[in-house]
Amino acid sequence: MKFTIDWLKDHLDTKLNDEKIIDKLTNVGLEVESFQTQPSELDNFIVAKIISSEKHPNADRLKVCEVDIGKNENVKVVCGAPNAKKNLITVYAPPGAIIPKNQMKLSVSKIRGVTSYGMLCSEAELKLSDESQGITELSRNKYESKIGKNYFSNNATKVIDLSITPNRADCLGVRGIARDLAASGSGKLRKKNSSKIKSFGKQNLKVKIQREKNQGCSAFGSFLIKDVKNKESPKWLKDKLLSVGQKPISAIVDITNYVMLDLNRPLHAYDADKIDTEILVRNSKKGESFEALDKKKYVLEDNMCVITDKSGILGLGGIIGGTRSATEFGTTNILLESAYFYPKSIRKTSKSLNIDTDAKHRFERGIDPNSIEEGLLVAANLIKKICGGTISKKDIQINEKFKKRKVSFPVTKLQSITGFKVSEKEIVKILDSLGFKITKKKKFLDLIVPSWRPDIEQEIDIVEEVARIIGYDKIKTELPEKVRIKPTLNKQQKLFHFLQRSVASKGYLETVTWSFTDSKINELFKEDKKEIEIVNPISSDLNVLRSSIFSNLIFYLKKNLDRDFKDISMFEIGPIFTGNKPGEQEIVLAGIKSGLASRLNWLEKDRKLDVFDSKRDVMQTLHEIGLDINKIKIDTKTPNYYHPGKSGAIYQNSFDKVPIVFFGEIHPNIIHKVDIKTDALIIFEVFLDRIKISERKIKDMKSKFQYSDFQKSERDFAFVLDKSFEVQELIKIISDVDKDLIKSIRVFDVYEGDNIDKDKKSVALNVTIQSTNKSLTDEDLNNLNKLIISSVENKTGAKLRS
Repeated sequence: MKFTIDWLKDHLDTKLNDEKIIDKLTNVGLEVESFQTQPSELDNFIVAKIISSEKHPNADRLKVCEVDIGKNENVKVVCGAPNAKKNLITVYAPPGAIIPKNQMKLSVSKIRGVTSYGMLCSEAELKLSDESQGITELSRNKYESKIGKNYFSNNATKVIDLSITPNRADCLGVRGIARDLAASGSGKLRKKNSSKIKSFGKQNLKVKIQREKNQGCSAFGSFLIKDVKNKESPKWLKDKLLSVGQKPISAIVDITNYVMLDLNRPLHAYDADKIDTEILVRNSKKGESFEALDKKKYVLEDNMCVITDKSGILGLGGIIGGTRSATEFGTTNILLESAYFYPKSIRKTSKSLNIDTDAKHRFERGIDPNSIEEGLLVAANLIKKICGGTISKKDIQINEKFKKRKVSFPVTKLQSITGFKVSEKEIVKILDSLGFKITKKKKFLDLIVPSWRPDIEQEIDIVEEVARIIGYDKIKTELPEKVRIKPTLNKQQKLFHFLQRSVASKGYLETVTWSFTDSKINELFKEDKKEIEIVNPISSDLNVLRSSIFSNLIFYLKKNLDRDFKDISMFEIGPIFTGNKPGEQEIVLAGIKSGLASRLNWLEKDRKLDVFDSKRDVMQTLHEIGLDINKIKIDTKTPNYYHPGKSGAIYQNSFDKVPIVFFGEIHPNIIHKVDIKTDALIIFEVFLDRIKISERKIKDMKSKFQYSDFQKSERDFAFVLDKSFEVQELIKIISDVDKDLIKSIRVFDVYEGDNIDKDKKSVALNVTIQSTNKSLTDEDLNNLNKLIISSVENKTGAKLRS
């Protein structure tokens, strides 16, 4: 939204200077993007010097001039002026410049076979005088040092450009901005000028809003103004529009644009003599078309709000008018429209047709539905004053009345949200200045929201209004209390996070997948559960809510196996769905493991994973969360996607009827159907919502796992030592070097043979190093490495293997 300080002062009586006004705009939440002089067409004309002037090879009266235009740049210009000579300082217009006299836009052109880049201008062409016999001659003393600079001074008023958020449509008009500034104490909002009008008779052009489903217009107001004389706008009106980058067209069009920018009230003027019999506001039918003012033809879909007459479409309501009823300088009778169109209808239509106009920009955000009459009166008065004419009585057709929005606001709410105290009197003053109607009721303020604020719906919106007017800088910054009075997580959440860490500690990698999946894979794990289809899936292969987490885990397991990864262990914890109603879901932890156990292990022979590996992992996890392993019951009844005879169900107590865990090998048919190439595949499921565990046991879980937020490092060592020396003793010596930093030690190789003495062996170990309170530096790690090596060598007589 662009406007000038002078324009703002039409509505705001203020003594603040420009800088303070800018600061205040920012303080009340209206972001200032820029404050600068509006570019002018005259900015293109620069002071230049002719370096050389030679006769045109193909024309006796033309010259080819080499012109210095500053910044170490010379251009070639063909000129017919008799005074175009070497060292003359003149005014140069580059390609793209518009000549003030005839409004001709320059381009690169060939003149008698020679390319000319721009033009050297006469005083007449620049509207400086009537002299047209030669190009402008500038004083050498005054302009020699200004070559390359603008010839014309841009004395235009600086323009403020605000970035208006979609919820603040009221500030797409200068008066709305002035209202906010007045509320913040930056001045006084000027009273609106009386807009009474002397009308003559009823409007004889009938207007009707068709009552139908999805009608995009709720009210349509109009004046019929006869015997106008459309012409160029007066200077004050042109200057207003030019200052914000609008191009003046004609007085009638300029007035409608001015009222839109001034009051945020879009209007439209029709040439009444081009309207066939009547105006009908209705929904479009698919295939209808019209030519719009942007010279484009639009083919419409069903249910787009259109303004029509007996002959067809005149325009898209609230978006753009058509060429058939456009006003011209010869227009003598006009129909002035001021209507209200629903934002949803405007947005849908403009997006479908890819149209963006100033009116559309305002209507889609929601303008003041009660401004119809005011807009008509202001514009009609200006038209009568500038163009003359007689005005009919107003005609306002209403399809649906505007309903006032009410909010009951507790006065104490402001302090509880923002932290600063404001008296009730001050709150009332601010809200009143913003246009709220207020009734006091004990500790509440019953508010009627102004019609120009469609964004205000509830108490928190009122808090925001008062807070931004007082200033967000008044809100104190307070650090949160470091001592928690209540625990952050409840019992189920603690169990959730503990189980994550417990399963991860057994070598499983956590995955996070969609809660929806492919129905073809889900079918394998659905059992008797109802399949829940998604109405509008993001992908054809993610078309149902998952009945089991395995439907996603097995898909990604296969992808990894197909990429030649082996021995994969994955788990996920999240919801599965049993129905399409709220609450018909369950939190489950599912794990899946493939391949061989002890693959490439020097100490153990590799073997296929089996049901007992799955049982071991879940039994150990249940023990870690504090369940009594002696009380649990194990049964063989499992879902049909488990291998019969190689799977089991675990019940928390012998008398329970619902299992808390399933474990075992996956059914061979599933491996075949999904086409998984692996040596073995085991799975397990833990149903969190079925586990009964005390709060005390949940608290005890934390001590079972010590984890750090800082990065770990790993170092490998190979020591040559006596064959009789026990490896476990070697591990203890290394661990004792620094128990806080050394987290784990793993032997990955023991070697005896070539290059090693017969009474010696080489033991290779992997040491994991991690701090719980800082990131370790290279120096920290090197020092620890040296300590490990020296400790082992001193206590065992071993040597580091090179």
